[in-house]
Amino acid sequence: MNNFNLHTPTRILFGKGAISELRAQIPADARVLITYGGGSVKKNGVLDQVYAALEGLDVLEFSGIEPNPTYETLMKAVEVVRQQKVTFLLAVGGGSVLDGTKFIAAAANYPADIDPWNILLTHGNDVKSAIPMGSVLTLPATGSESNKGAVVSRRATGDKQAFMSEHVQPVFAVLDPVYTYTLPPRQVANGVVDAFVHTVEQYITYPVNAKVQDRFAEGILLTLVEDGPIALKEPENYDVRANVMWAATMALNGLIGAGVPQDWATHMLGHELTAMHGLDHAQTLAVVLPSLLNEKRNEKRGKLLQYAERVWNITEGSEEERIDAAIAATRNFFEQMGAPTRLSAYGLDGSTIPALLVKLEEKGMTKLGERQDITLDVSRRIYEAAR
Repeated sequence: MNNFNLHTPTRILFGKGAISELRAQIPADARVLITYGGGSVKKNGVLDQVYAALEGLDVLEFSGIEPNPTYETLMKAVEVVRQQKVTFLLAVGGGSVLDGTKFIAAAANYPADIDPWNILLTHGNDVKSAIPMGSVLTLPATGSESNKGAVVSRRATGDKQAFMSEHVQPVFAVLDPVYTYTLPPRQVANGVVDAFVHTVEQYITYPVNAKVQDRFAEGILLTLVEDGPIALKEPENYDVRANVMWAATMALNGLIGAGVPQDWATHMLGHELTAMHGLDHAQTLAVVLPSLLNEKRNEKRGKLLQYAERVWNITEGSEEERIDAAIAATRNFFEQMGAPTRLSAYGLDGSTIPALLVKLEEKGMTKLGERQDITLDVSRRIYEAAR
């Protein structure tokens, strides 16, 4: 096991009715800005519950944060924060709202003479402070509610970048599985796929004898395989929704990634598909991962065989046959969840692969993966195999 420094300070308020504990998490003298997306939190009554819980506080709101939140929209919120002297941010929604709110939190305190997009260009390394924030989660997927990372797009340039900063780690997260009952099937599927791939990025690399992390990761994967399809069939099954929600949080709160090598090439290649073609984030992951695992099967052999046995119960056949079966099982699971695994399923013929590679090169993503051995040529082969 590698050395690690793990700090997971986000307070998790989990379960039915957890919103009742919201008020106690926010300073009494706070000026709060609620951030949310397209209005589903109004329709399902979550926003009303938030306002009821915050009674007595000075509360403003900012709506319209998109899936794959854009710099252009978020900068409007930054102006509100600065002009209204907001002292606390409360994200109500899914990962996009959370990611966008993290950027707002950092950008509002950023030097006035520097374009806040620089936060993304430096990957958050120059963020010195941020407005404190919390969240009320309605879509389990990204794990953004309890980590320090975020992804933001820029509409004007078609760019999509990630940043990380301990200053934007949420102070708390309210996780009520009931809030997920009314999610559209596509969002449920995306959330399960996203959490699954987050786990794989930290698990299917190479062995370092991190038994606890491996077993946690395998438990998350097994839970998603078991309960993901049921979540689609039984949207108001509380136990299923609770397990899916907690799995998504645990997949990216730092625990399973502590002391182990991490990949993240699937995400980097996927981000470019989203930026160029507008595919959902999870859809791009479903497209890229099976092809990447096949391309890197030799380098990932030990963990792929472990994954085959412990997650899919594949123990018969040669090593190559077991790896083939594990990759096929992964692909079938994504398809079962309603996330197609071929570019052609989204009307893409692969003709933009050269342009995707140009974008990767522009961002310096020429040595990806846990061994930094996914070159542009390897990325090309992964994209081509995913057609």
